Amino acid sequence: MPTGPVPLLRGLAVLLLFAAWAVAAHFGSAGGGHPDINTTLGVLPLVFVAGLVLWRQSALWLRIAGVLAGVLLLAWLWPQLRQNVALLYYLQHLGTHVALGILFGRTLFGPGEALITRIARTVFRDGISERKARYTRQVTVAWTAFFFGNAGVSTLLFLFAPAEIWSIHANLLTGPLIGLMFLAEHLVRLRILPPEERPSFLTVIQAYRAGTRPTERTP
Repeated sequence: MPTGPVPLLRGLAVLLLFAAWAVAAHFGSAGGGHPDINTTLGVLPLVFVAGLVLWRQSALWLRIAGVLAGVLLLAWLWPQLRQNVALLYYLQHLGTHVALGILFGRTLFGPGEALITRIARTVFRDGISERKARYTRQVTVAWTAFFFGNAGVSTLLFLFAPAEIWSIHANLLTGPLIGLMFLAEHLVRLRILPPEERPSFLTVIQAYRAGTRPTERTP
């Protein structure tokens, strides 16, 4: 596990970047600032994800065609996007939570183990007990419910509450809520599992990150 000031500073920088983006997203969703700047901030995560997908393409012509198509699509949609900044952020928030809910939830059905059970096996390479397998499956259920539940709350607030209220939930509270989920799961784990079956809090976060990367998922 990497330790030392450099990883800590890198993690702090990432947290500060996410916090700054969340504040800017809230400000733009609530109607403040310049529409073009707000729209640019809103599409940046989508452009980043699309760029990662294109980067994984082996054929150069696919990368070039993807970039050109993305630029043309943005140019075509830009007038509509700048007039519906809150909708842009809502669709981004909804899509992220639904995608994560599917990522966790689909492993609860059919053959194979639950996602967090598989993650636990990457931490404990000598195997896990039946108790831990049952517990990690329950945690997978909890995370699935959290993501779909948060998507539902976001939708209700977007449809029936003022934009400022929805934005506080979606842009400012989502990160802390995820942090509280990690903390709550950590405290429950301390009560349910014996010490030899409990990884550290940092190990859990690193395992979650590794286990939810596209290259680590089982088809």
